[in-house]
Amino acid sequence: MRTANPHRYVRGQTLKDYIADQMKDPGFKKAWHDLDPEFELLESFIKAREKAGLSQAELARRIGTKQPALSRLETGRFTKATLETLKKIADALDMRLIVRLQKKRA
Repeated sequence: MRTANPHRYVRGQTLKDYIADQMKDPGFKKAWHDLDPEFELLESFIKAREKAGLSQAELARRIGTKQPALSRLETGRFTKATLETLKKIADALDMRLIVRLQKKRA
């Protein structure tokens, strides 16, 4: 007998509904919120790039990489991005990169 997979997507269910269901699992919820700083950083880079009127290809050229690499970074697959890379992006966007430590919320 097969058991239901609690992490299985149900046909017709929206992503928003799926995530809401998964948030009932404390482990999922913690992992989701642990990613907040990364997604905030990504969102700020994307907004700054768009505000500057730059395509991914143009920004990639300015920082000395290729567009697919920048695309991977903007879609959250940047676990190996260095501080140097992030600073290059900030410089190319005429921004300043600020890194700080902040106490975790309980």
